[in-house]
Amino acid sequence: MKTLKSTVVWMAASLFATTGAGAADPLKMAFVYVGPVGDGGWTFAHDLGRKEAVKKLGNKIDTSIVESVPEGADSERVIRDLASKGNKIIFTTSFGYMEPTLKVAKSFPKVDFYHATGFKSASNVTIYNCRMYEPAYLAGVIAGHMSKKNVLGFVASFPIPEVVRNINAYTMGARSVNPKITTKVVWVNTWYDPSKERQAAETLIGQGADVLLQNTDSSAVLQTAQDKGVYAFGWDSDMTAYAPKAHLASAIETWGGYYTKVAEAALAGKPVKATVWGGIKDGMNELVSISGMVPDPAKKLVAEKRAGIVSGKFSVFAGPIKAQDGSIKVAAGKTLTDKEIDSINWYVEGVEGKLPGK
Repeated sequence: MKTLKSTVVWMAASLFATTGAGAADPLKMAFVYVGPVGDGGWTFAHDLGRKEAVKKLGNKIDTSIVESVPEGADSERVIRDLASKGNKIIFTTSFGYMEPTLKVAKSFPKVDFYHATGFKSASNVTIYNCRMYEPAYLAGVIAGHMSKKNVLGFVASFPIPEVVRNINAYTMGARSVNPKITTKVVWVNTWYDPSKERQAAETLIGQGADVLLQNTDSSAVLQTAQDKGVYAFGWDSDMTAYAPKAHLASAIETWGGYYTKVAEAALAGKPVKATVWGGIKDGMNELVSISGMVPDPAKKLVAEKRAGIVSGKFSVFAGPIKAQDGSIKVAAGKTLTDKEIDSINWYVEGVEGKLPGK
């Protein structure tokens, strides 16, 4: 009888350990996406990161996604719903989710929220971002070698510092090898709308631009470039396959390492709380799949500049930098701080047109 009783106790303990609300329960994590997973760009890159975390951590985590969530009131509803369903970590992956994330976080103090690209945090809201201006500069170096008309085009989403600094970096990279380069910009006021992105690309090409970059989420700009016989770059993920005849390289983000780190830290009871703004040296972004169409001198210079970024010997926003009107914005020997880079609201010399709202 004693043996039977011991066996029953052991079985009950084992059952609790595997099915009860103990350490064996997977960590529930949710991801809120601004576009569809199949956008080939921003959301696709984030979901690749989620999948990498799942591959590495297996059944230790339980992830879910909600895609194509508009920024604004609808995102607050989605975020609140995910928090109420027992998710312990929620990643809100677009700039416009910042205020809704902060609002929901106040109601769910035991849930950890991670917001991509924002600038406001709280006790349970952590900011993470990557320095896409670094590969944008390297893309500019290539564009400076490839442009025959000395005119570049940039399809821009919203006039926020995140986008403006990428326009500037692209232009500075190009002008570092060809001071005659100018950049035309078309604003589409959306992150993902292939039709608007294509129309913007066509407008830029019509204005003489022969190398395009974008800060939008679909492959439409690259595909339009191929259709019209000019060059372009992929953005957010490797877009080579979409338009190989036009593709010069892709500026990508890699989120898997960060998502894995956050999950591992939470499982260990030591959640990540520090703001992260990673770059090429941190493995959070890169310029990849440089085309064979790019001449060797351009490839060599890109490699040198990349090495300088990684070593810290070169900074994209180190002076002297001139503003659009030719005045010195950053003096020689000075480098913009992260705070200054994250609040850029001015064009560098070589960018044409007026910045919206200025």
